[in-house]
Amino acid sequence: MKKLLLLALFSCLFSPLWADVSPKPEMEFAFIYNTAQKTPIDPLHSEQIQCSDNQCIESKPLGVYGLQKLYCQPEGCFSIAYDYDNYQKLIIAFTDGTTRESNVFASPNTLRARFNVYVNEDDLTVEPSAQKADSRAWARRDAWISLALVLIIELLAAAAYLSYRKKSFTILYSVGVANLLTTAVSWLILAMYVKETAFLWFFCLAVETLVVRLMNLRKISLYDAFMLCLTTNVTSYSLGMIVSFLLAPLIF
Repeated sequence: MKKLLLLALFSCLFSPLWADVSPKPEMEFAFIYNTAQKTPIDPLHSEQIQCSDNQCIESKPLGVYGLQKLYCQPEGCFSIAYDYDNYQKLIIAFTDGTTRESNVFASPNTLRARFNVYVNEDDLTVEPSAQKADSRAWARRDAWISLALVLIIELLAAAAYLSYRKKSFTILYSVGVANLLTTAVSWLILAMYVKETAFLWFFCLAVETLVVRLMNLRKISLYDAFMLCLTTNVTSYSLGMIVSFLLAPLIF
Protein backbone atom coordinates (compact mmCIF):
# COMPACT_ATOMS: atom_id res chain seq x y z
CA MET A 1 0.00 0.00 0.00
CA LYS A 2 2.86 2.40 0.83
CA LYS A 3 4.36 1.90 -2.63
CA LEU A 4 1.02 2.63 -4.25
CA LEU A 5 0.63 5.80 -2.18
CA LEU A 6 4.11 7.00 -3.09
CA LEU A 7 3.50 6.27 -6.78
CA ALA A 8 0.26 8.24 -6.70
CA LEU A 9 1.96 11.06 -4.81
CA PHE A 10 4.73 11.45 -7.37
CA SER A 11 2.27 11.28 -10.26
CA CYS A 12 0.42 14.23 -8.71
CA LEU A 13 3.56 16.20 -7.90
CA PHE A 14 4.85 16.04 -11.46
CA SER A 15 1.53 16.55 -13.21
CA PRO A 16 1.85 19.70 -15.37
CA LEU A 17 -1.82 20.54 -14.92
CA TRP A 18 -2.42 20.11 -11.20
CA ALA A 19 -6.00 19.71 -12.40
CA ASP A 20 -7.90 19.20 -9.18
CA VAL A 21 -10.72 20.86 -7.25
CA SER A 22 -8.53 23.39 -5.41
CA PRO A 23 -8.22 27.10 -6.37
CA LYS A 24 -6.73 27.55 -9.82
CA PRO A 25 -5.03 30.52 -11.48
CA GLU A 26 -7.60 33.21 -12.24
CA MET A 27 -7.62 36.65 -13.84
CA GLU A 28 -10.43 39.10 -13.16
CA PHE A 29 -11.00 41.86 -15.72
CA ALA A 30 -12.80 45.10 -14.76
CA PHE A 31 -13.84 47.11 -17.82
CA ILE A 32 -13.47 50.90 -17.75
CA TYR A 33 -14.88 52.76 -20.77
CA ASN A 34 -13.13 55.71 -22.35
CA THR A 35 -15.85 55.86 -24.98
CA ALA A 36 -19.09 57.80 -25.13
CA GLN A 37 -21.20 54.65 -24.92
CA LYS A 38 -20.70 51.61 -22.69
CA THR A 39 -21.43 48.91 -25.22
CA PRO A 40 -22.03 45.50 -23.59
CA ILE A 41 -19.57 42.67 -24.18
CA ASP A 42 -20.45 39.83 -26.53
CA PRO A 43 -19.34 36.74 -24.53
CA LEU A 44 -19.65 34.25 -27.38
CA HIS A 45 -17.11 35.98 -29.63
CA SER A 46 -14.57 37.16 -27.03
CA GLU A 47 -11.38 35.29 -26.25
CA GLN A 48 -8.14 35.38 -24.32
CA ILE A 49 -4.88 34.67 -26.13
CA GLN A 50 -1.84 33.05 -24.53
CA CYS A 51 1.57 34.30 -25.65
CA SER A 52 5.00 32.79 -25.06
CA ASP A 53 6.77 36.14 -25.58
CA ASN A 54 6.04 39.81 -24.94
CA GLN A 55 5.50 40.45 -28.66
CA CYS A 56 2.97 37.62 -28.90
CA ILE A 57 4.77 36.16 -31.91
CA GLU A 58 3.89 32.66 -30.74
CA SER A 59 0.31 32.57 -29.53
CA LYS A 60 -2.64 30.29 -28.98
CA PRO A 61 -6.18 30.72 -27.62
CA LEU A 62 -6.74 30.01 -23.95
CA GLY A 63 -9.46 27.70 -25.20
CA VAL A 64 -11.93 25.56 -23.32
CA TYR A 65 -10.32 22.74 -21.36
CA GLY A 66 -12.31 21.50 -18.39
CA LEU A 67 -12.73 24.58 -16.21
CA GLN A 68 -10.17 26.52 -18.26
CA LYS A 69 -11.92 29.26 -20.20
CA LEU A 70 -12.57 33.00 -20.52
CA TYR A 71 -15.92 33.66 -18.86
CA CYS A 72 -17.63 36.90 -19.87
CA GLN A 73 -20.79 38.72 -18.90
CA PRO A 74 -22.05 41.85 -20.71
CA GLU A 75 -20.24 44.02 -18.15
CA GLY A 76 -17.00 42.15 -17.44
CA CYS A 77 -14.89 38.98 -17.70
CA PHE A 78 -12.73 36.61 -15.74
CA SER A 79 -10.72 33.58 -16.79
CA ILE A 80 -9.62 30.34 -15.17
CA ALA A 81 -6.64 28.29 -16.35
CA TYR A 82 -4.78 25.25 -15.18
CA ASP A 83 -1.61 27.07 -16.21
CA TYR A 84 -1.20 30.46 -17.90
CA ASP A 85 1.58 31.22 -20.37
CA ASN A 86 3.95 34.08 -19.51
CA TYR A 87 1.98 36.70 -21.46
CA GLN A 88 -1.66 37.30 -22.37
CA LYS A 89 -3.82 39.34 -24.74
CA LEU A 90 -7.56 39.95 -24.90
CA ILE A 91 -9.74 40.05 -28.00
CA ILE A 92 -13.13 41.32 -26.90
CA ALA A 93 -16.21 41.52 -29.10
CA PHE A 94 -19.04 43.94 -28.33
CA THR A 95 -22.73 43.75 -29.09
CA ASP A 96 -22.49 46.57 -31.64
CA GLY A 97 -20.44 44.27 -33.88
CA THR A 98 -17.02 45.82 -33.11
CA THR A 99 -13.98 43.88 -31.88
CA ARG A 100 -11.05 45.36 -29.97
CA GLU A 101 -7.64 43.85 -29.20
CA SER A 102 -5.58 44.64 -26.16
CA ASN A 103 -1.89 45.16 -25.57
CA VAL A 104 0.20 42.16 -24.54
CA PHE A 105 0.41 41.98 -20.75
CA ALA A 106 2.35 39.79 -18.34
CA SER A 107 0.62 37.01 -16.43
CA PRO A 108 0.40 37.64 -12.67
CA ASN A 109 2.64 35.99 -10.09
CA THR A 110 -0.30 35.00 -7.89
CA LEU A 111 -3.14 32.53 -8.35
CA ARG A 112 -5.74 35.28 -8.35
CA ALA A 113 -5.21 38.75 -9.84
CA ARG A 114 -7.27 41.72 -11.01
CA PHE A 115 -6.74 43.81 -14.14
CA ASN A 116 -8.30 47.02 -15.41
CA VAL A 117 -9.33 46.93 -19.08
CA TYR A 118 -9.65 50.39 -20.57
CA VAL A 119 -11.99 50.38 -23.57
CA ASN A 120 -10.76 52.94 -26.11
CA GLU A 121 -12.26 53.84 -29.49
CA ASP A 122 -10.18 51.33 -31.43
CA ASP A 123 -8.42 49.09 -28.91
CA LEU A 124 -8.11 47.92 -25.29
CA THR A 125 -5.47 48.75 -22.73
CA VAL A 126 -4.95 46.17 -19.98
CA GLU A 127 -3.12 47.17 -16.81
CA PRO A 128 -2.69 45.48 -13.41
CA SER A 129 -5.16 46.86 -10.89
CA ALA A 130 -4.13 48.20 -7.50
CA GLN A 131 -7.19 46.45 -6.10
CA LYS A 132 -7.00 42.83 -5.09
CA ALA A 133 -9.06 40.30 -6.98
CA ASP A 134 -12.62 39.87 -5.81
CA SER A 135 -12.46 38.11 -2.44
CA ARG A 136 -16.03 36.92 -3.02
CA ALA A 137 -14.74 34.21 -5.37
CA TRP A 138 -15.59 31.77 -2.59
CA ALA A 139 -19.27 32.59 -3.16
CA ARG A 140 -19.23 31.28 -6.75
CA ARG A 141 -20.70 27.91 -7.57
CA ASP A 142 -17.30 26.42 -8.43
CA ALA A 143 -16.01 27.19 -4.93
CA TRP A 144 -18.92 25.51 -3.20
CA ILE A 145 -18.93 22.55 -5.57
CA SER A 146 -15.18 22.21 -5.02
CA LEU A 147 -15.68 22.19 -1.26
CA ALA A 148 -18.38 19.52 -1.52
CA LEU A 149 -16.19 17.39 -3.79
CA VAL A 150 -13.18 17.72 -1.52
CA LEU A 151 -15.18 16.65 1.53
CA ILE A 152 -16.88 13.71 -0.17
CA ILE A 153 -13.75 12.34 -1.87
CA GLU A 154 -11.45 12.80 1.11
CA LEU A 155 -13.90 11.44 3.70
CA LEU A 156 -14.40 8.30 1.59
CA ALA A 157 -10.64 7.89 1.20
CA ALA A 158 -10.15 8.49 4.93
CA ALA A 159 -12.78 5.88 5.77
CA ALA A 160 -11.00 3.35 3.56
CA TYR A 161 -7.65 4.08 5.21
CA LEU A 162 -9.08 3.90 8.74
CA SER A 163 -10.74 0.58 7.91
CA TYR A 164 -7.44 -0.78 6.54
CA ARG A 165 -5.49 0.36 9.61
CA LYS A 166 -8.31 -0.68 11.99
CA LYS A 167 -8.59 2.79 13.49
CA SER A 168 -11.64 4.45 15.03
CA PHE A 169 -14.05 5.97 12.53
CA THR A 170 -14.58 8.88 14.94
CA ILE A 171 -11.35 10.28 13.45
CA LEU A 172 -13.38 11.14 10.34
CA TYR A 173 -14.75 14.15 12.25
CA SER A 174 -11.28 15.68 12.50
CA VAL A 175 -10.64 14.99 8.80
CA GLY A 176 -13.72 17.03 7.94
CA VAL A 177 -12.70 19.88 10.24
CA ALA A 178 -9.16 19.91 8.81
CA ASN A 179 -10.50 20.05 5.24
CA LEU A 180 -12.87 22.92 5.99
CA LEU A 181 -9.99 24.85 7.56
CA THR A 182 -7.46 24.32 4.75
CA THR A 183 -10.04 24.91 2.00
CA ALA A 184 -11.14 28.21 3.55
CA VAL A 185 -7.56 29.44 4.00
CA SER A 186 -6.60 28.36 0.47
CA TRP A 187 -9.56 30.05 -1.27
CA LEU A 188 -9.82 33.20 0.85
CA ILE A 189 -6.18 34.02 1.69
CA LEU A 190 -3.39 32.03 0.07
CA ALA A 191 -4.77 32.27 -3.49
CA MET A 192 -4.16 36.04 -3.24
CA TYR A 193 -0.45 35.67 -2.53
CA VAL A 194 0.91 32.48 -4.10
CA LYS A 195 1.24 31.31 -7.68
CA GLU A 196 1.91 27.59 -7.46
CA THR A 197 -0.91 25.20 -6.63
CA ALA A 198 1.79 22.77 -5.52
CA PHE A 199 2.37 25.04 -2.51
CA LEU A 200 -1.31 24.75 -1.60
CA TRP A 201 -1.07 20.97 -1.82
CA PHE A 202 1.82 20.79 0.64
CA PHE A 203 0.18 23.38 2.88
CA CYS A 204 -3.04 21.34 3.05
CA LEU A 205 -1.14 18.13 3.72
CA ALA A 206 0.91 19.64 6.56
CA VAL A 207 -1.96 21.49 8.26
CA GLU A 208 -4.43 18.62 7.95
CA THR A 209 -1.87 16.20 9.42
CA LEU A 210 -1.35 18.52 12.39
CA VAL A 211 -5.08 19.06 12.97
CA VAL A 212 -5.94 15.36 12.77
CA ARG A 213 -3.10 14.49 15.13
CA LEU A 214 -3.95 17.17 17.71
CA MET A 215 -7.65 16.25 17.72
CA ASN A 216 -6.89 12.55 18.20
CA LEU A 217 -3.83 12.35 20.47
CA ARG A 218 -4.95 9.04 21.96
CA LYS A 219 -6.33 7.53 18.78
CA ILE A 220 -3.73 8.06 16.09
CA SER A 221 0.03 8.54 15.89
CA LEU A 222 1.70 11.35 13.96
CA TYR A 223 2.83 8.81 11.36
CA ASP A 224 -0.69 7.46 10.86
CA ALA A 225 -2.09 10.99 10.76
CA PHE A 226 0.39 11.85 8.01
CA MET A 227 -0.35 8.68 6.03
CA LEU A 228 -4.09 9.26 6.45
CA CYS A 229 -3.86 12.82 5.11
CA LEU A 230 -1.48 11.76 2.35
CA THR A 231 -4.01 9.14 1.27
CA THR A 232 -6.92 11.58 1.29
CA ASN A 233 -5.04 14.34 -0.55
CA VAL A 234 -3.60 12.06 -3.24
CA THR A 235 -7.05 10.57 -3.80
CA SER A 236 -8.66 14.01 -3.95
CA TYR A 237 -6.15 15.38 -6.45
CA SER A 238 -6.24 12.27 -8.61
CA LEU A 239 -10.02 11.98 -8.83
CA GLY A 240 -10.49 15.75 -8.80
CA MET A 241 -9.09 16.03 -12.32
CA ILE A 242 -11.66 13.62 -13.69
CA VAL A 243 -14.56 15.04 -11.71
CA SER A 244 -13.79 18.69 -12.53
CA PHE A 245 -13.73 17.88 -16.25
CA LEU A 246 -17.08 16.10 -16.04
CA LEU A 247 -18.76 18.83 -14.01
CA ALA A 248 -17.23 21.83 -15.80
CA PRO A 249 -20.26 22.39 -18.10
CA LEU A 250 -22.55 22.36 -15.05
CA ILE A 251 -20.52 24.66 -12.80
CA PHE A 252 -20.72 27.73 -15.09
